[in-house]
Amino acid sequence: MKVILQDNVQKLGKAGEIVEIKRGYFRNYLEPRGLAMLATKGTLKKREEDLESYRRKAEKAHNEAVAFAEKISSLPTMVMNVKAGETGKLYGKVTNKEVAQLLEKSLGHEIDKRLLKVSGDINATGTYKVQVKLTPEVQAEVQLEVLAEGQSYKLKEEASEEKAKAEETEAEAGEEEKTEE
Repeated sequence: MKVILQDNVQKLGKAGEIVEIKRGYFRNYLEPRGLAMLATKGTLKKREEDLESYRRKAEKAHNEAVAFAEKISSLPTMVMNVKAGETGKLYGKVTNKEVAQLLEKSLGHEIDKRLLKVSGDINATGTYKVQVKLTPEVQAEVQLEVLAEGQSYKLKEEASEEKAKAEETEAEAGEEEKTEE
């Protein structure tokens, strides 16, 4: 006897599949629980319509996820100010919940903290990559800059530029000393 599964049944199949089973199994177990229905011409036609509807919904959801991923990826570097010691070590850690709230504020759209994956623990100041997994196929990535309280992102850029200039002048001074010898 052929039946269409209405729900996933362990060791038998997934929802929407047509399977061959014995009458007693259908009559005594599957039918009373609403797990399967007889595979007649009408139910087979309805199954095809349901599958087509499911495909359209899945395609629409995928397209929306891709558009949202592009929106996330186009965000500039997000900046988070937290309490930190002089060495840059944080008092505590930055959690996925805090990162999700920052993303929500930037996008104006709710983000589930379980969708976020951060490269390493955020327990020191610095730059981190945050991956947002919208669906199994669609992912987006955004940069997160963690700064100590009172420090601004522009000040950090200026400090890194000054540090690079200082290193250049030190290297030039070292080369001049070598040429004098």
